[in-house]
Amino acid sequence: MGANKSMRGRKADHLRICLRKRRYTVETGSTWLDEIRLVHRSLPEMNAADIDTTVMFLGRPISMPIFISSMTGGSAGGFRANKNLAQVAQEAGIPVGLGSIRILFRNPEVIEHFLLRPLAPDVPIFANIGGVQLRTDNFEPLVELIKRLEVDGLAVHLNVGQELVQPEGDSSFFGVLNGIERLCEACPVPVIAKETGFGINPAEAKSLLAAGVQYVDVAGRGGTNWAKVEAYRLPKESRGVANELESWGTPTALLLAATRAFDGSILASGGIRSGMDVAKSIALGAVAAGLALPFIRAVARGGVEAGVAVAERIRDVLHTAMLLTGSRTVADLRSAQVLESMEFAHAVSQLKQLSGVA
Repeated sequence: MGANKSMRGRKADHLRICLRKRRYTVETGSTWLDEIRLVHRSLPEMNAADIDTTVMFLGRPISMPIFISSMTGGSAGGFRANKNLAQVAQEAGIPVGLGSIRILFRNPEVIEHFLLRPLAPDVPIFANIGGVQLRTDNFEPLVELIKRLEVDGLAVHLNVGQELVQPEGDSSFFGVLNGIERLCEACPVPVIAKETGFGINPAEAKSLLAAGVQYVDVAGRGGTNWAKVEAYRLPKESRGVANELESWGTPTALLLAATRAFDGSILASGGIRSGMDVAKSIALGAVAAGLALPFIRAVARGGVEAGVAVAERIRDVLHTAMLLTGSRTVADLRSAQVLESMEFAHAVSQLKQLSGVA
């Protein structure tokens, strides 16, 4: 029982820290999206009404290439947030991710926190589990839970940096890739592999795709730094390691550019904060871009209406960027011309070389 309370308390702490932005600084580093520019077309030769932002994701049509990233669950505040986020997703026509469902194996009575299908019947919903929880010979309980939650996909989060700082965190990470490969064989829905803010490099993305995942969410540096989040749960004198991880990780834009060869398999998250960030991410090859903090803060401040407003603003900017680049469809935007700074281009080349990815 104590472990269950501890997990619920941790989830509540995470949400509290992320929402109190005046007290806690949880976003660190840069995405490097400011190192690229979309090339303007003064003769796009199309009308605004011609633009189509819709795409397919996890087997369902969505209104635009964005999703609400996995964030929270398992606490009273998380329950309210998830309900609001599900309603935002339904109204905006975009996917939504659940917080980690690990708590349900220890604390099954909070399952209602994660049963979002009645609130979002028409959009993709994906569950979320930690990679270190996959080192098991029995996936039946997880598979049954996936079916009960009626989700369209399962995200596996890789959060080594967070775990090493977290007071209750894991310190053993051997066998995770093998676990993901076996999960992909057993799972009734597509699997997404994602980082939580430090990034997945091209070589690891290649290994994960070979293991059977449908999408790799690079989730690079530039957004929420979960080592910093965990640090705020520690006494000040114990925050030294986390403070030195403030600039750790690989920028999101750099990872997107270095994984463009994996066309149709890469998702962008990690510091995506605006419609222009989304447009640039798509132009760098992403299938879709995920946002968590902007949505969770919006619904905490103004409920579903505020969350929908965030989505509508992103849609308006994305629509405009598509017209200004001559992109009728999201697929066209993925092929739009991009100007890169010399530093960015050099770093992309270096990362690809280090990763052995042409």
